[in-house]
Amino acid sequence: MSLRLQLLGAFAYVLLLVIVALEVPLALNLARRIEAEVKNDAAAQAFVVSANASGEMQHPQRLAGVAETAGRNLGGRVIVVDAQGRLLADSTVGVTPRLQYRSAARPEIGAALDGNRAQGERHSDTLGQDLLYTAVPVTNNGSIVGAVRVTQDLAAVHTRIRNGILALVAIGAFALVLGLALAWFLANSLSGPLRNLAGTARRVEAGDLEARAEVTGAKEQREVSAAFNDMAERLEVVLAAQREFVANASHQLRTPLTGLRLRLESARARSAGDAERELEAAEQELERMTRLLTSLLTLAREGDKPADARPVSLARTAERAYERWAATAEQDGRELELVGGGDASIAASEEDLAILLDNLIENALRYSPTRVAIDWGRDGEQAWLAVLDEGPGLAPGEETKLFDRFARGSAGSGRSGTGLGLAIVQTLAHRWRGTASLQNRIEGGTRAEVRFPAAATVAEDSWVEASR
Repeated sequence: MSLRLQLLGAFAYVLLLVIVALEVPLALNLARRIEAEVKNDAAAQAFVVSANASGEMQHPQRLAGVAETAGRNLGGRVIVVDAQGRLLADSTVGVTPRLQYRSAARPEIGAALDGNRAQGERHSDTLGQDLLYTAVPVTNNGSIVGAVRVTQDLAAVHTRIRNGILALVAIGAFALVLGLALAWFLANSLSGPLRNLAGTARRVEAGDLEARAEVTGAKEQREVSAAFNDMAERLEVVLAAQREFVANASHQLRTPLTGLRLRLESARARSAGDAERELEAAEQELERMTRLLTSLLTLAREGDKPADARPVSLARTAERAYERWAATAEQDGRELELVGGGDASIAASEEDLAILLDNLIENALRYSPTRVAIDWGRDGEQAWLAVLDEGPGLAPGEETKLFDRFARGSAGSGRSGTGLGLAIVQTLAHRWRGTASLQNRIEGGTRAEVRFPAAATVAEDSWVEASR
């Protein structure tokens, strides 16, 4: 997970925790406050109705008008009973006969006739509603002459509470979104310089030693970027000095070696017998020294910025390598074959790929007694190039050890060589994002393979153009 997502997740967790910690108590308090307001309002209205009904107990028509008006104002049902519990007025009916009202059995009406206020909630099976009831006594000159009961549907109260809670949730959601937007901005400001530094490091790793990180962000981030730029600058100076040394060494060493070889050839032409054989051996050692120098100079350029990549055909590369090595193989009594089918392409340098394949073929011809094959192909998103020999194969553990510089396998202990060929193969493979591997073949011998990210197949006219 990226640093930006980690920071965003941390901000989101803290914000959500704070919002929940604040809004849960607020929601509970809001619900209690709304219920208390409704109950107090209902009680106050009930006492108002009681006061208005106090002087109208003997006037049914006016008492019914009081009940109906109060019912409309409260949005509920209002009934008035006398001291014996007989129904006198009902806001939903009007004037009623003075019959014993069965609601006298209700505890709240009994409590009101005893001079107490009663209030609570219950479910009405008849109406299918949750009701809030409030019952108060009706007094006249200090005597209890009846009772007033007000019942209201709690659905409106619940709706009001729900709307209040939804408003709190909406405010919390808005705060969360606003906080996440701020967190995203802060996370970008923290991770942006790091991403820029990582991108610059990858450019330097790819060979662009002039790449420098942008010095932005907080003080600590600027310090890291500045330190990285200082390191890259020193690295550029060191590698520039190394390249200059390699170029000078290549020029200074090749010239005397070439002159020495010419003198040995001239001396051998004028000599005979043992002297001629000794001069021929010296000439072979000189040739070996020249190959060693060439290999060392190739490895010394490992940190150089690679040339511009272009699509290179593996089939065409194998054909050109066959043309270079077929005669040499035949002179040594070995057979060189092309066994690959179709074509595959990679983005690389033709020169580097040719050097890589030459080292693999030379190594295979040195150990194979009969036949060496060049194979290539494509496997999904990867293209591969392989050289197969029929030599003695690898001892356990040599699959990776032989890529070390100057490493010699058990099969090559008595053979000439520099021990740098496979190291060069691995260096050039890494330069173009490839990997090199060795493994024993089931039928005997070794398979040396290099895999690269595949590119678009190169057309034949591209080969012609590249060979000009």
